[in-house]
Amino acid sequence: MITVTRLNTGEILRYMGCPPERADQTLREQAEACARELLTIIRPRWSWRAVGIAFEPAGVRLENGLLLPGEDLQAHLAGCSRGAVFCATLGAETDALIRRTEQLDMGRALALDCCASAAVEEVCDQIELELQAKFPGCSFPFRYSPGYGDLPLEVQGPLLDLMDAPRRAGLCASASHLLTPRKSVTAILGVAEGEIERKKRSCLGCPAQGGCQYRKAGGHCGIS
Repeated sequence: MITVTRLNTGEILRYMGCPPERADQTLREQAEACARELLTIIRPRWSWRAVGIAFEPAGVRLENGLLLPGEDLQAHLAGCSRGAVFCATLGAETDALIRRTEQLDMGRALALDCCASAAVEEVCDQIELELQAKFPGCSFPFRYSPGYGDLPLEVQGPLLDLMDAPRRAGLCASASHLLTPRKSVTAILGVAEGEIERKKRSCLGCPAQGGCQYRKAGGHCGIS
């Protein structure tokens, strides 16, 4: 069972577009108060499936036949023979809280939204550790999600079906390939026998690089 009991204030501030060292006391207190409120209502759920992977000119083929297209994921999973596909969500209660708050205080709603983003990443970090423990002696590049690099969002729905996510985690994809509940993630974690080259997330491969608020403010999101 995945539980989140605290959130990193610095991470929340980064999601809010403010480097932690530049945040004043008022902003920090707002972030901390919203984090406490959010932690009382999140209901993390997740699902996963181990898959064999094969490399093709068009992308990475999972053993069930699903093709994950693009060159970036192929490079990222170099040296991996298996993968662990997983999804995670904070639950519908989180979306409902943010929507209610938007009717009253947009600034607080934004802070709650950023807290939720930090919370779902914390959930994914815990899941990643659990999955790594299931493959002793193996190495793992960082998890890779649709929308990162050239992996399209169109694979969201098929990945959820692969994991039986609607039933097991209450997680679905809309017609526009967005996840519902909104504060949710799908990802693939590569699994390699033995050692592989250590990879890092980078601004170069990030789909937000063109309009990144962190870089405009002279900061960094902290993921690499």
